[in-house]
Amino acid sequence: MTVTWEELGWERLADGVGRCRLPGWDCTAGLVLGAGAALMVDAGSSLAEGARLHEAARRLAGHRVTHLALTHTHFDHVFGAAAFEGAEVYGAYGAAGTGALFAPGGQGREALRADAVAEGLDARAAREAADALAPVTHEVAGECVPDLGGGTRVRLADVGPGHTSHDLAVLVPGSPAVVFCGDLVEESGEPQAGPDAVPSGWPAALDRLLDLGGDDALYVPGHGAVVDAAFVRAQRDALAARFGVSR
Repeated sequence: MTVTWEELGWERLADGVGRCRLPGWDCTAGLVLGAGAALMVDAGSSLAEGARLHEAARRLAGHRVTHLALTHTHFDHVFGAAAFEGAEVYGAYGAAGTGALFAPGGQGREALRADAVAEGLDARAAREAADALAPVTHEVAGECVPDLGGGTRVRLADVGPGHTSHDLAVLVPGSPAVVFCGDLVEESGEPQAGPDAVPSGWPAALDRLLDLGGDDALYVPGHGAVVDAAFVRAQRDALAARFGVSR
């Protein structure tokens, strides 16, 4: 039986492209369907959330997720990654080595677990997710273009640094084109700059997003409603003023 995006609580953005806003932190997860392949953008904040995302993707695609793109390595975007067993996992160049994040027992995992608990994630769920964290199997330096079959090709682009030292964007060409921005763009609140942010590079990262998608694309923020190029430009200018970055 065919299921629609809307029946699963997802928002359809274009042919074969959709996203959902997850509870708790209002984090976006995206999905791109090809012919016999499917790419998930970000993995949710826990193993249980990742499993729910994967099940929804199975129902929409008719098969498992084959590719997983992690826009950056914050817990609300990566802690469900282990639920996508067998998927090729993509991150921006250098992401795999960030604080030994993907090394078993690494200090980066412990810091991520502690941050998740501080933000309100159940301590047991945070420990399970940190211990099971799936490794990045493909680091994207510049761009790469995975082929999802049936003429569906997506562009993964290392557009940072900005929100973190390693920010990955996902462009799905089409009419309209769709750009998954991660937390380089936020709509439901002011963009968050934690200790791993690179404020001096953030406005330029948004310029790269705009170059990637163009004026007519849909821009999907890490948190909040889908926006247009004008919103991204306004947020770029606001970040430049906030961080004292000359343009």
